[in-house]
Amino acid sequence: MSVGRSNDGRVPSRERRASIPGPAIRKTSTSTTGHACSECRHSLAPLPPSEVRLTNTTRCRLRALRCAALLATSLSLACAGATKGSIASDPDRKDWIDLFNGRNLDGWTAKIAKHEVGENFGNTFRVVDGVIQARYDGYGGNYNAQFGHLYYDKPFSYYLVSTEYRFLGELYPGAPSYTLRNSGIMIHSQDPRTMPRDQNFPISIEDQLLGGLSNGRPRTTGNMCSPGTMVDFNGKPDTRHCINSTSKTYDGDQWVLSETLVLGDSIVKHIINHDTVLVYTHPRQAAGVVTGFDPKQLTEGKLLSSGFIALQAEGHNVDFRNVRLLNLEGCMDPKNANYKRYYVKSNPAACR
Repeated sequence: MSVGRSNDGRVPSRERRASIPGPAIRKTSTSTTGHACSECRHSLAPLPPSEVRLTNTTRCRLRALRCAALLATSLSLACAGATKGSIASDPDRKDWIDLFNGRNLDGWTAKIAKHEVGENFGNTFRVVDGVIQARYDGYGGNYNAQFGHLYYDKPFSYYLVSTEYRFLGELYPGAPSYTLRNSGIMIHSQDPRTMPRDQNFPISIEDQLLGGLSNGRPRTTGNMCSPGTMVDFNGKPDTRHCINSTSKTYDGDQWVLSETLVLGDSIVKHIINHDTVLVYTHPRQAAGVVTGFDPKQLTEGKLLSSGFIALQAEGHNVDFRNVRLLNLEGCMDPKNANYKRYYVKSNPAACR
């Protein structure tokens, strides 16, 4: 999103599964009379008097059930030990959260301008082959300023959000020219349920994603745009609607990795293909660009320390995959099983 003109799910490493030991089971041969039965290596108590009159076959079945119960207990204890030991207590193992499950939009809510929250008008956001697609074939041939955003249902404050994106096809008829190969990841956004039907953009900070135009001219991506907000850049308040990054230009339909590091209301970093391309501080609310909003939702100068994350559909076909988040807020007490060394914001309530 950029009304003022700008120059215009990395998959985490697989975690090792803990080896879960369990008692071995051995089988004896079964005789033609059926008197022999499977036994486990745990010693079993003699059968009580009430079972003396049972047939050998029934006794075998009872012993098998006892073996199964012992095995289940052993596995349960082994699992508990693995959870609290080799996995959960590793302070350096990064616990990435898959925001997108690769199958459907569970956990996400659409808000499209001129429509009520939760109405995915025209099936704008859809899942095809493990990819979130933004498409406009249900718009009847006219985009008509129906700016769309797909929100993850939980807010965050200190985190690293990661996704891969690509642009495909042509700009949809009726979409503004500045939205050519233009999308974004909204951070510290207002709750979509607080947005009136006709609000155009959420009050938020945008990590603006742009695709090159294959014309030999530079067009950076990972820029910052500020619908209803502003930031400090180079240590000073910057009222520009968009601030360009230092990224390379990415032409064509190639996948590009975008990461956004957000540390509450202090520092935000935009990272493209592992290169930090923009840094700014103190995101806060400020009037501008956003229209149709509820005035109670905007307080001039209010610092944004947390909020929702959203993917943008602004008139050009765009795909997202591997949408993941590393929460940087949690238990910072080393004595707890879920302590992580990489946390930067303490949340004692999360300790266990």
